[in-house]
Amino acid sequence: MFILNANEPKELATYLQQLKWLDDQETIVSLSKPGEGNMNYVLRVETTARSFIVKQSRGYVEKYPQVLAPAARVLTEGAFYQKIAKADTVQQIMPKLLGIDGPNNIIALEDLGKANDFTILYDVKRKLQEDELNQLVGYLSGIHQEFQKTIVDDELANTELRTLNYEHIFEYPFKEENGFNLDEIQDGLQKLALPYRKDVELKKNIERLGSLYLSKGKYLLHGDYYPGSWLKTADGIKVIDPEFCFYGLREFDLGVLFAHMYLTQQKESTINLIKEQYVSFEELNPTILNGFIGAEIIRRLIGLAQLPLKMDLKTKENLLSFARDLILE
Repeated sequence: MFILNANEPKELATYLQQLKWLDDQETIVSLSKPGEGNMNYVLRVETTARSFIVKQSRGYVEKYPQVLAPAARVLTEGAFYQKIAKADTVQQIMPKLLGIDGPNNIIALEDLGKANDFTILYDVKRKLQEDELNQLVGYLSGIHQEFQKTIVDDELANTELRTLNYEHIFEYPFKEENGFNLDEIQDGLQKLALPYRKDVELKKNIERLGSLYLSKGKYLLHGDYYPGSWLKTADGIKVIDPEFCFYGLREFDLGVLFAHMYLTQQKESTINLIKEQYVSFEELNPTILNGFIGAEIIRRLIGLAQLPLKMDLKTKENLLSFARDLILE
């Protein structure tokens, strides 16, 4: 199996030429990391003629090698890009797929250029602008409207990766003994988390929400629609990393989006604008939507997938209480 390695440009050039992803006369000028990825090994390949991205998934999470993950998950991401290529309104907000190498779990993507993601929002000072929010909501409306099924089937089921995500959203944060000391993140956070891990009523609702997440649905979802998946580029906002994609409930994508608006302390007018801009918002089930919002807030505050939040303990306490109320509504 070919392994991507930034320290072996000659071997990479040979590999890329064999796949016809690199012309015979094209040489690699430099290799670099395009950003701080969590799940996969990603390289920006700059050649004498252009630049593009290569991405490989392995049997573990790149940022947390101790966490096992489906090795072929990037191929699901590739299938997503193939799927959305026929919808210009969605494709123009995402990188174009350049190639898929199934045996080696590698895909090649258009390089969107030097860009920053929106994790800067976690300093809780930066506020989204209305035009930025319009683009972000417009993207979700686009994939949910353009790609919906009348008959539910197994296309893009993404079962293995969803099972992993299920554990991190709906199980891990609520275990009293999960081996993760939250005080290493912030002193006092472990004690703050304990009542939520002992809350029988809360955990019962969380179990129900988890079942809904794992169920099949009619709508194509991005599956991980948070600020780390949004890039600010010279051509506007672009959306990346749809590897958690599946056909499911629209409320999940919207729930994650709303949750991160609360986690980044966005204005109430921002929350309202999402409700106004999202197509067919009135069709959504408010109980399920609120449940997913609450689950995402809780897992980001007391789960393994921590954010670089510049937030005091009291604010986290208030957010956890708010999230619980949403789930139990």
